[in-house]
Amino acid sequence: MFVRNKMTANPFTISADQTIPDAQEIMMQHGVRRLPVMKNGKLVGIVSKEDIVQASPSKATTFSMGEITYLLAKTKISQIMSKNLITISPNALLEEAATLMRDNGVSFLPVVENDKLVGIITESDIFDSFIELLGFREHGTRLTIEVDDAPGIMSNLTRIIGDYGANITHVAVYRGANGKSAIVIGINTLNTADIEKAIENNGFKILYKLQNK
Repeated sequence: MFVRNKMTANPFTISADQTIPDAQEIMMQHGVRRLPVMKNGKLVGIVSKEDIVQASPSKATTFSMGEITYLLAKTKISQIMSKNLITISPNALLEEAATLMRDNGVSFLPVVENDKLVGIITESDIFDSFIELLGFREHGTRLTIEVDDAPGIMSNLTRIIGDYGANITHVAVYRGANGKSAIVIGINTLNTADIEKAIENNGFKILYKLQNK
């Protein structure tokens, strides 16, 4: 699956010349924690709630509320935004987005195409995609099967399931130790007793079964 399939298109943004109260209002109004920062139609930074907190006077300050409000109203977003941008293409795979986030310790990536901001993708988008790819919420049965990590195993399993007229909706493989792997197979039926028996009769071990009605 590609980033473009899961990103939020046309995200809320803020200008580099706007101020902290402007950012706070946009974040509160739209329920977002981060805003891409734009200048002359180009992405120049990211501002987050954490950036605003760090730029705000401490609770121990001797400033009056009026003075704090004045200072915040004078502070431009360009002064507090993060400028080390890590971006991704809408044509990149979700796995690439997840790896970039993980390796760089970020939970949000601006999506850029031809130097133009076209969307954003977040950790939540990645999590939702992971659940969707595994079919965790879909009707049917998910079997986790222990197998030897060897050629032909997958075709053998799919043949067994196909013999019973069931359709495989999702597949995931988790490679383990000692030459063993766990294969998670989503099947579009709750009536899997005969399938399970056939799988075990062929020397496989069913580790876990989950059914969504």
